[in-house]
Amino acid sequence: MAASGCLLLGAALALSAGVGLVRFRTTLDRMHAGTKPQVLGVLLVLLAMWLHRPTWANAGPLLLVGCSQVITVSVAAYMVARAAYSRASRAGDDGTALPAETGSGESAESPESDESAESGGD
Repeated sequence: MAASGCLLLGAALALSAGVGLVRFRTTLDRMHAGTKPQVLGVLLVLLAMWLHRPTWANAGPLLLVGCSQVITVSVAAYMVARAAYSRASRAGDDGTALPAETGSGESAESPESDESAESGGD
């Protein structure tokens, strides 16, 4: 019973993290939505896995995954926050705006246009 509760709550938190990534506008808001509930959701899913089969053989790998998740997400969030802060050029612009679309349907910096320019238009 506890395992299924942890699993459902963890899945709900992971879903809320995904919704927050789509819904929020700025990098710092997205970063918060992608790290806080997602880490707690993963830890709850790992706890549910251990509660389903509570053996020491299962506990080691689950603890390793949980610790790795906590460490890597915090470091990645710190690096994203530094990059967003350093790229902020105007008030309200955090440097993550999507590029403007061109009329031809391809971006101006597409790899295909670079390759054709290098080959001499053959």
